[in-house]
Amino acid sequence: MLTPTQKIHYFRLRWAAFSLVALAYILSFFHRFAPAAIATDLQQTFQASGAELGALAATYFYVYSVMQIPTGVMVDTLGPRRILAIGGVVAGAGSLLFGLADSLAVASAGRLLVGLGVSVTFISLLKLNAAWFHDRHFATLTGLSILLGNIGALLAASPLAWALGFVSWRTVFVVVGGLSLGVAVLGWMMVRDHPGNAGLPSMRELDGKAAHPPHDGHWYDGLVVVARNRSTWPGFWINLGMSGSFFAFGGLWAVPFLRDVYGMERGIATSYTSMLLLGFAAGAFFVGMLSDRLGRRKPVIIFGALLYCLSWLPLLFGWRMPPAMGYALFLMMGLGASGFTLTWACAKEVNKHALSGMATSVVNTGAFLGAGILQPLAGWMIDRAAQARGGSTTLHQLSDYQAGLGTMLGFALMGLMATLFIRETNCRYVGMD
Repeated sequence: MLTPTQKIHYFRLRWAAFSLVALAYILSFFHRFAPAAIATDLQQTFQASGAELGALAATYFYVYSVMQIPTGVMVDTLGPRRILAIGGVVAGAGSLLFGLADSLAVASAGRLLVGLGVSVTFISLLKLNAAWFHDRHFATLTGLSILLGNIGALLAASPLAWALGFVSWRTVFVVVGGLSLGVAVLGWMMVRDHPGNAGLPSMRELDGKAAHPPHDGHWYDGLVVVARNRSTWPGFWINLGMSGSFFAFGGLWAVPFLRDVYGMERGIATSYTSMLLLGFAAGAFFVGMLSDRLGRRKPVIIFGALLYCLSWLPLLFGWRMPPAMGYALFLMMGLGASGFTLTWACAKEVNKHALSGMATSVVNTGAFLGAGILQPLAGWMIDRAAQARGGSTTLHQLSDYQAGLGTMLGFALMGLMATLFIRETNCRYVGMD
């Protein structure tokens, strides 16, 4: 049992760690989705085609994807505190460079640094959640983390479009860069990797159980164990298909699509993406809580994936809908997409606790690999369709977008198929008491 002083100390350290990392995660979501709101500005500033715009936005996802497994290794061996502080500094520098860029190449370099810096945030957050909270609350805490992170995504939609009426997009990213540097400093000062660093017992020890054993061996051996576990991989493919298409659409192509196909102004278009992100944020929280209460993962993931895939069809065929129905569609798409957030809990629960960082990082790699592939691929296909009909590569119509949307839907369907292979864990570590 904890003494009253220890309880206060536990409470402060737990929520200080959660709050600061959640703030860093909010900034990472802002960077992830901001290109959709400033797509027109970027095209005009750098005279970029659809493919070039897609490549610029996807630079974030390329490095994010590559860094997921190294991040998992680092948080499992060095601890999340160090990694978060370094990542915050790198992301802050990248945001400053992006805001001050005078060419497409420099902007891409800044975007790359941003992706490199924020790539460590989510896996570190999951590692801290696993260390400071009960296993039975992991999916709920993950959903809460996603809910908070999506504040950044929502800020990157309508609020950003509103702010651009008063300041330039460059000023926004300079300010965000400064915030990242501040969060990095606070994280170094206040975050602790696990209760033991503060002389406190682990959550399992408080329950009268033995602490999760540490990994015995080299980090490489642990990574091999995770990779050889067949139950790890369905989550990777779900993320590749569902998360990849969601980030590609919501993070870049949704606003240009609504502008060109439905004739919406930027402010109106971003209100639709705000609804998309609101649905995703709320869905992630309630999906995690529902899963924890049901004691099941798989049926919740399957239902979400099916709902997400169905929501693509009206967009693919360019159906004309009244505003209320359009907002409801985007809300439904976000709610369905949130189902993939349970894959991190599944990956953690089919592997050893000491390898939770590596397990979740392998699965999370799929999300950003998918977005990194789809953002430029969709842009290239849209440009190609426009060129085939003799049109412009900076102004498109429905037939052009159908090629790109069809590809994203294809990835989403692949994610739906992968949900059938998820191993049901009943919300606990498989094979552990």
